[in-house]
Amino acid sequence: MLSGVLEDAGVLRQFERLGVLEAWPELVGERVADVTHARSVEDTTLVVEVRSSAWLMELDMMKGDFLQRVNQHAPETPMDRIVFVLAETE
Repeated sequence: MLSGVLEDAGVLRQFERLGVLEAWPELVGERVADVTHARSVEDTTLVVEVRSSAWLMELDMMKGDFLQRVNQHAPETPMDRIVFVLAETE
């Protein structure tokens, strides 16, 4: 019963989408994973922090490929887009 309520509210699908945060390094490879961090999922948008502006521009041109990999990993809960943001430095 609870799972039905959660599914009706879309909570279950959103929870399933969160799995991509953990899978991000595997999906993009070590080189990209070293300069990025999958930060959050907001509805059907994956937000990824990037270490530098140079990498951000490079990865932005490749986002279609990354989106395809993410959606192949979890086809039942597809993402509509990936947003790359510059990571805050401490």
